[in-house]
Amino acid sequence: MSKHLKKGDEVSWDTSQGATEGKVVKKQASPTKIKGHKVKASAAQPQYIVESDKSGKRAAHKPDELRKL
Repeated sequence: MSKHLKKGDEVSWDTSQGATEGKVVKKQASPTKIKGHKVKASAAQPQYIVESDKSGKRAAHKPDELRKL
């Protein structure tokens, strides 16, 4: 199932500490790095850059890992 998220959408995702909430910063459709980690995003398999409401940190997630609030 393809998710259609856009900048500013409120989402939640699972972490090792439990569920976290935040917002979509942007859709990433090309390889990039976040905090030294490679993000293997492409036009065929985009990922979403999200920012945690609690910590303000950013991370990349595949669409299936995100739940729209």
